[in-house]
Amino acid sequence: MQHKQLHYLLKAASDTEFGRKFNFRKIKTAEQFAEQVPVHSYEMIKPYFQKAMEGNPSITWPGRTSWFAKTSGSAEDKSKFIPVSIDSLHSAHYRSGLDILAIYYDKMPDAELFQGKGLILGGSHKLHEDNNGVRFGDLSAVLIENIYPVANYFRVPSKEIALMDNWDLKIDKLIEATSNVNVTNISGVPSWMLVLLKKMMAEKGADHVNQIWPNLELFIHGAVSFDPYYEQFKKIIPNPRMTYMETYNASEGFFALQDTLNSKEMLLMLNYGIYYEFLPIDSLHDYTKTITLDKVQPDVPYAMIISTNSGIWRYFLGDTIKFTSVNPYRIKITGRTKHFINAFGEELVIENADKAVTEACRATNAEIVDYTAAPVYMTEENTGAHEWLIEFEKNPHDPEKFAKILDESLKKLNSDYEAKRSGNFILRFPKIKILPKGTFEKWLKSKNKLGGQHKVPRLSNERKYVDEILRLSGL
Repeated sequence: MQHKQLHYLLKAASDTEFGRKFNFRKIKTAEQFAEQVPVHSYEMIKPYFQKAMEGNPSITWPGRTSWFAKTSGSAEDKSKFIPVSIDSLHSAHYRSGLDILAIYYDKMPDAELFQGKGLILGGSHKLHEDNNGVRFGDLSAVLIENIYPVANYFRVPSKEIALMDNWDLKIDKLIEATSNVNVTNISGVPSWMLVLLKKMMAEKGADHVNQIWPNLELFIHGAVSFDPYYEQFKKIIPNPRMTYMETYNASEGFFALQDTLNSKEMLLMLNYGIYYEFLPIDSLHDYTKTITLDKVQPDVPYAMIISTNSGIWRYFLGDTIKFTSVNPYRIKITGRTKHFINAFGEELVIENADKAVTEACRATNAEIVDYTAAPVYMTEENTGAHEWLIEFEKNPHDPEKFAKILDESLKKLNSDYEAKRSGNFILRFPKIKILPKGTFEKWLKSKNKLGGQHKVPRLSNERKYVDEILRLSGL
C-alpha cells in the first residue's frame, strides 16, 4: 500500500515545479526517492509554499492550492502555513471521519449517534482571504468550510459560531446553541472540551453532563494525551456506555485513529494519500538513517517524515511515535522532537511526563488543567533540577506527596532520569509550583492563542515558556 502511495504521489506531482526540480519522473523506488529528495524542514520548503500562497499554480502539487492551514501546534509565536489540497481533504481528513464512524458502529452496533447531533469544538480563528483569493486559518476552520453539505445536518454549532474569533463569546454562544440539543457525540481537544463542559454544567446547574445531554455516548479526541484528563471526564460524564476514541490529526494530514475500544493504540492509516518514512530518535540529525515502514520495529522511538497529496515532500513533522505492533501497524504518540528536557542527559519526553503526572494525580486525588516543565540550570551552589508549573482543577490533598510520586514515577519510566537523580549529584528533587487558576488560559490569551487546537507546550529544553508564565502569574 505504501509503495502505491509513493508512486501515486510522484506521478501526480511530476510536472510541478518541485517535481521537475527533483526529477520525479526518474524515481522508481523508495531508495531513489530518499537519495534524490532531501528531508525538508518547514524553513526549507517554505519558499515553495509561499509561491503557492501568492496564487502560482503547480508549485508542489498540481493545480492551484487555495487553502492553507495556519498551524498552532504549540504556543510558539511563529505561525506556519501548510497547504491543504482538495485531494487531501477528501482522501484523508474527511475519509478518516467516515472510518472512525464505521469502526465505532462495528464495535457498537446499537449506537445511536445519528439520532442526535455531533458537537465539534474547533479552532477559534475564522478563515482569512488574501489578495490572491487564497484562504487560510485553523485546520478546523478549513475543514468546516469544506465539509460535505449533508454533514451539516448532523453537526452543531452553526458555521457562524464554530468560526468565531472571540473564544469567550464563542463558548457562551456554544452553550446557548447546544444545551437544548440532543448531542450524542463530541469532538475536540480534551483540555478545551473540559472548559466548555464545566462552564455549561455551571450555567445549567447540572451535576454532570448527562443531565444536559442524556444520550451522549462518544468523545473523539486528539492533540494532547488523554491520560491526565480521563478521570475528570469519567466523573462529569457518568454514562457507562460512554466511549473515547483517539485520533492523530494535524494540519499536515490525518495519520492514525483508534481502531479498538479497549486499547489506546492507534492504527496507522496507510491509504490516505500519505507516504511515511521514519528516523530513529538516536539518529535524529542523520537523515541517511531514515527507513521505510517495512523496516520499523516495535518499541523504538521514531521521528516521522511525511510526503502527502497536499504537496508536502519528505517533511520532518516533529512528532515522535513508537510502534506497539507491526501487524497491523499500530502506534502511540510519544512527544515532539522539540518538546523534551535533556539539559542533563535525562532525555525526558512527553510520554514519560504525562504518565507520571497522571499517576501523581491518581495517588493524591488531584485533577489537572495543564502543566509545563523546564530545566533549572546548575549553579555553583546547586545541581540542576526540573521546574514544573501545574494548574490544578482540584489541588492534591498532599502537594509534597504529589511531587514525590511524580519523581518516583519518572524514575520508573525513564532510566536516564533515574540515573541523573541518583544521589542528587546531577538532578535534585523536582520543584513544583502550583499556579493560580486561569493562568494558562491567561498566558495563551496574551499570545492570541486561546481555544481550539492551541495547546500548552508541556516540556521545553529552555526556560522561555516557564519564565513567561511565572512573570504573568506573579510567582
